[in-house]
Amino acid sequence: MARPLRIDVAGGWYHVTARGNERRAIFRDDEDRRRFLALLAELGERFHVSVHAYVLMDNHYHLLLSTRETNLSRAMQWLGVTYTVRFNRRHRRPGHLFQGRFHAVVMEAGAAAEVSRYVHLNPVRVRTLKLGKTAQLRSRVGMLDKPDAALVRERLTRLNEYRWSSYRAFTGRERTPRWLACEPVLRLVGGPKKERAQWRRRYREFTEEAVREGLPSSPWERLEGRVVLGGTEFVARMRRLVRGDEKEQSAMRQLRLRPTLRQVVATVETLKAENWEQWRDRYGDWGRDAVLWLGQKRCGMKLRELGEAVGGIDYRSAGTAIQTFEKRLSHDEHLAGLLAKIEWQLQKQEM
Repeated sequence: MARPLRIDVAGGWYHVTARGNERRAIFRDDEDRRRFLALLAELGERFHVSVHAYVLMDNHYHLLLSTRETNLSRAMQWLGVTYTVRFNRRHRRPGHLFQGRFHAVVMEAGAAAEVSRYVHLNPVRVRTLKLGKTAQLRSRVGMLDKPDAALVRERLTRLNEYRWSSYRAFTGRERTPRWLACEPVLRLVGGPKKERAQWRRRYREFTEEAVREGLPSSPWERLEGRVVLGGTEFVARMRRLVRGDEKEQSAMRQLRLRPTLRQVVATVETLKAENWEQWRDRYGDWGRDAVLWLGQKRCGMKLRELGEAVGGIDYRSAGTAIQTFEKRLSHDEHLAGLLAKIEWQLQKQEM
């Protein structure tokens, strides 16, 4: 299997994660967590890396970082090796601590608020709070039920009391350490006024909305080539920067520009030999549902955007149509063949 691509850029924004070997704990107690945070503070000083958000779970961590130099790989290698050596010495164990290399996604700076929310929601994204993997799958197609008041309170308590993330610093519940740069992300949500209290309040509302209403769509649904999050121009620029050896070539080919919804519609129109207006409002029309499915999976659009684009249906109806289309694909060979033709035509347009 090809290794994930690495894109090192000066001034880049990154979501970085690493998991314990065989999914085992990388933090056994609070002392381990404190030691890791001390290394994060040192990371910034050594490598001129800004730490904007973090969460430490038992067997993995998530970081939101930005770099001044093209040195993300060196910085993360130092962090992983140094922490492993100290962890092994403390717990008197040999061998690897992490499962392979860290994984990094390079993103547009404007995506930092959404990604920071994803990072901070990790402690509540669990089955016991009805936000586990099954709920996440249902959320992707707009089928997640609205939680009752008691469940919302439980989620909010977990979110606000979890000690090992930057969320409490973001919302003013605890003092922000000198090495944690919250302000650039807070400004994205809080607006142009330099009122930190207002920024924190709006960021809390932005994050807690997801807890009250159910999970928002994941930013990773719009990921390109497993390593790039951003608009068409940003993806094109990152594509030019990618360098890889033979083992990475297959992953490099995944880094394609997303089609627009207009391209999707035009391709389906050609295959159906009908104009969009003729079948857009037909309930259950395979063409309309294919447009919805491709709009989400290939264009990276959110359900609300898709609903508006196909005639003003609500996001739940859009999600239901996508889910129904997926079920049809699993047993309808003719429909699967039509979709393959559409995707081939879209792919040719990207070449």
